[in-house]
Amino acid sequence: MKITLIAGARPNFMKIAPIIHAVQNAQNTGKNIQYCLVHTGQHYDHTMSETFFKELNIPQPDANLGCGGGTQAEQTAAIMIAFEKELLENPVDLVVVVGDVTSTMACSIVAKKLNTKVAHVEAGIRSGDITMPEEINRIVTDSLTDYFFTTSEVANQNLRDNGVNEEQIFFVGNVMIDTLLANKSKFLKPAVFEQLELQTKEYIVLTMHRPANVDVAEKLKETISEIVNNVKKLPVIFPIHPRTAKIFSELGIAADNLHIINPTGYLEFNYLVQNAKAVITDSGGITEETTVMGIPCITLRDNTERPETITIGTNELIGTDPKAIKPALEKLFSGQWKKGGIPELWDGKAAERIVDILVSM
Repeated sequence: MKITLIAGARPNFMKIAPIIHAVQNAQNTGKNIQYCLVHTGQHYDHTMSETFFKELNIPQPDANLGCGGGTQAEQTAAIMIAFEKELLENPVDLVVVVGDVTSTMACSIVAKKLNTKVAHVEAGIRSGDITMPEEINRIVTDSLTDYFFTTSEVANQNLRDNGVNEEQIFFVGNVMIDTLLANKSKFLKPAVFEQLELQTKEYIVLTMHRPANVDVAEKLKETISEIVNNVKKLPVIFPIHPRTAKIFSELGIAADNLHIINPTGYLEFNYLVQNAKAVITDSGGITEETTVMGIPCITLRDNTERPETITIGTNELIGTDPKAIKPALEKLFSGQWKKGGIPELWDGKAAERIVDILVSM
């Protein structure tokens, strides 16, 4: 079997890395599986993409489509045009897409139009919020997918409710957690840790990039204010997303305990998370990582496609109203935050299960 693996944006790299390693292990035991790695170029910032290849021990891509920038429509179109050419020149038995970014949807459409089967890793997750571009990507991708690799029973049921046949659904676990567990011993202390004299469990990590939180200037200012004023003067470390940085720079926001840093690599970021008192975020993937690391997580969203991080893990969904931040932080500092557990099959072996299934096809 020959497969093409698609990666485009930062979350994708963490998901394809263990799949590549599992394929390589299968090859070493004589299994008949070959892969081609295609990087769409959706993330073109060095820290947001290229450093991940080195950190996660991923080989350089066989093809880089260079489709960064532009509106979502422009980017989708550019990826489809470039990937169609790539797939015609290098046909495969199966295209494997991961997650829910623009590249995931665009390459799925191209593959199906060229009569190539599609496997979706992290299939079936839903937020129920159609205003999120990622939700549209999930729905479109899953409407075209042939093999669904899922992270939870909730995702399985979402697919069944959409009419997917049971034999197409494979509950394998979470490849993001494969990467987390494989690299936990390699986490790197970033320079900012010493520069700011940070102490373990005595600072907060903040990430924000979603339009609901960062696109309206006054709301962003109020959100930051509620955070920095209610963390008992603890440092707030904010690795700022390029999208957020453009808006943030125009607002003149400053506080003694707010520290804006550039995006970090995977190993440095997770060192910060592992040693933080808590994380405040609007990212879905980070809520999975904090759940496995046992770090309290406050999510600034009205919905989530990863409900198991709430029902089982350390995550709490508080919405996008800045006024909800103070009560959540009071709960944290009073010692009442839940301990949480780890969801089923989030054990570091999801990619191994995926490749075993692919080889058996």
